[in-house]
Amino acid sequence: MATDVKRLFSQFRAPGLLQDLRDFIRSRELECLQVEVTSCCMGKCIYCPHTTRSDIWKSRHMSAEVFAALWPVMTRTARVHLQGWGEPFLNPCFMDFVSLARRAGCAVSTTTCGMVMNEQLAESIVSSGMDIVAFSLVGTDEVGNKARAGVPFSRVESAVRTLQKVRREKNAVHLEIHLAYLMLASNVEAVRGLPELMEDWGVHAAVISTMDYIPSPEMEKEAFAPHEREKIEAARVVLEQVGAEVRAEGRDFYASLPAPEPAPFCRERAHRTLYVDAEGMVSPCVYLNVPLREPQPNRTVFGGVLEENPADIWSKPEYARFRAKVQTADPPACCVACAKRFEAPCAVREASR
Repeated sequence: MATDVKRLFSQFRAPGLLQDLRDFIRSRELECLQVEVTSCCMGKCIYCPHTTRSDIWKSRHMSAEVFAALWPVMTRTARVHLQGWGEPFLNPCFMDFVSLARRAGCAVSTTTCGMVMNEQLAESIVSSGMDIVAFSLVGTDEVGNKARAGVPFSRVESAVRTLQKVRREKNAVHLEIHLAYLMLASNVEAVRGLPELMEDWGVHAAVISTMDYIPSPEMEKEAFAPHEREKIEAARVVLEQVGAEVRAEGRDFYASLPAPEPAPFCRERAHRTLYVDAEGMVSPCVYLNVPLREPQPNRTVFGGVLEENPADIWSKPEYARFRAKVQTADPPACCVACAKRFEAPCAVREASR
């Protein structure tokens, strides 16, 4: 830890025994604090606004001062997920952030493209106490993963194997390796390669999602719109078959597809989670604060942590009203068309061994 960061973070003390007892009796108020530690990324994925809106993209790292300002809400949060619109390990303070979040009593996880993974970083991850590192994919081989330009499939494989090697050498049973898999409509059949891939890489779980943010009109065809029932049901068949195979091997598998009608609540659980961008601005979720240098109709921000205590931002009447409304069939205007409200879990049956 750099001296100035160490000095800054040294003022914070881990919650005491009394807080531990409270956490044991009653879960913490916030389920997850998602933190955009950076919006910088080396990838050129065709489905990401970092690529499609590169001319107005804001690339920046979160500073140690901004992360330190999150302490009042970290001590009230069960999990801190260090990832937003960029590659989290590019922030040179990443492992310092993990350390402070763990000191606050939080479980810590991240999602990475794997491009900066090496043995030294893997050892830092294993010793940090992080419990989940998810690797992003859109295919199960080099051809299927071509939508992730700048992030070769072979490099992701190398990253997973490096972390897995260190995890096993250190007997780090606390750490799980997951796949965050984006299923594009043109590449559904590639999902069938997941059971073999997960077995080969030793992956604990896979979470399959579809495009819930359309970065350009050209990408609409790669999403699954709620009215495209035939397209959705064909994908469901594949997901249920693959899910059964994965679970038969004792691994976890989660998948979702759009339902015809929206749910009367937020599937991102915005009433018990919050998102903080790299500049310290507080939003209900990552979809309502994309780092673009232009006005965004749905951008929703309730304050900045360098100007206000984040716990006070969370308690603002207007934010409380938002959280109450988002859990109804009449959500805030910015949430009405959100793909996450249509998202419904696939019923994956357990397969017999």
